[in-house]
Amino acid sequence: MEATAPLILTLQLDEHSHAFFDAQRRCYFPPERNFIPAHLTLFHTLPGEHLPRIEQDIEAHASKRPPFTLAVTGLRPLGSGVAYALASPELAGLRRDLALRWNDWLKPQDRQNHQPHVTVQNKVHPSAARALLEELRDGFTPFEVEAVGLELWWYRGGPWERVATLGFKRENRLQSPPIVDNG
Repeated sequence: MEATAPLILTLQLDEHSHAFFDAQRRCYFPPERNFIPAHLTLFHTLPGEHLPRIEQDIEAHASKRPPFTLAVTGLRPLGSGVAYALASPELAGLRRDLALRWNDWLKPQDRQNHQPHVTVQNKVHPSAARALLEELRDGFTPFEVEAVGLELWWYRGGPWERVATLGFKRENRLQSPPIVDNG
């Protein structure tokens, strides 16, 4: 593997939510440009030469954090596409912690204010994007999704190559035995 290729870090969503966003992406994204599954990008360009440190950092964050909920708050125009906007204080904190840790490595795009979203259409004529935005907004009702982990990818100009998936810590909940009333 070429260690100088950039890395991308995404948030892993629960299966049901990912399937929903991915179906939307397959429906609305130009097929000849749809190389990757639906995703919520946390960092667009991390230095591949620092892979061991990046993996160590995300594993440390994932192993301590339980899954958390994100609100899907609406739809966002992208000019030549459409995305679902998401919000979560837990996500904002997670990203901020990692950004501080990797501050010296971040490119301008990853230094900007993070606006979490899942793109379901891109690379289309602006009029087509406006039409889809209007169509999706008409039937939109806010909903929630669950973040279940982090996914790290190599980017080499085409489809992404998965490096690692690190799930968030599931809490083991002890269940009390049922109370039996013997009269």
